[in-house]
Amino acid sequence: MVHTSVGEDAHRVDALLDLGGDDRLAEGARTLTKEHDPDAVMWACTSGSFVFGWDGAHEQVRRLAEVTGLPTSSTSLAFVDACHAVGARKVTVAASYPQDVAEHFVSLLQAGGVDVTAMGSHGIITAAEVGTLGRDDVVRLVQGADRTGEPDAILVPDTAMHTLEWLDELEHATGTTVLTANQVTVWKGLDLLGASTQIDGLGTLFRARS
Repeated sequence: MVHTSVGEDAHRVDALLDLGGDDRLAEGARTLTKEHDPDAVMWACTSGSFVFGWDGAHEQVRRLAEVTGLPTSSTSLAFVDACHAVGARKVTVAASYPQDVAEHFVSLLQAGGVDVTAMGSHGIITAAEVGTLGRDDVVRLVQGADRTGEPDAILVPDTAMHTLEWLDELEHATGTTVLTANQVTVWKGLDLLGASTQIDGLGTLFRARS
């Protein structure tokens, strides 16, 4: 893992467009391939991708792949692939972001053929603050998701939020499939490698057949 550079830690559209800019990602990708010699690359950031829109997110991945010469995807696009993998045609979004930022995620999902029946935003401005959320905070956030339209899954789009340890618990608490940013990132990375994604303890997504 390599941390890309950050201009300003802010869930604000202008800051996120800068975060996901070509120069920052290319620099990180070159460092990654030089230091770790990977076989696939994931841009592990949701908001720094979906703010570019459906076409922009694909162009971002294409340019990263040009730098690395490797199979590449991003967390935003992984969410769409994960929804299709688990058969989630209708979803609700439980976002840590402010409303205007979260709406960009909804737009990307819809462009990818995923129907968003409801969306809740929690107005957290920085990734640093999201990273302080503990187990009980995350469970409450996911349990509080708007279930209007009887969605097939709850999506939690923030890689700064710790979720991997509690995925099965989150699904048990809500009685439905839960897809989180770090979960879909790892899943899609394994998928790019052609590796098995059948892993216990990581929710419905890792029990589904690719």
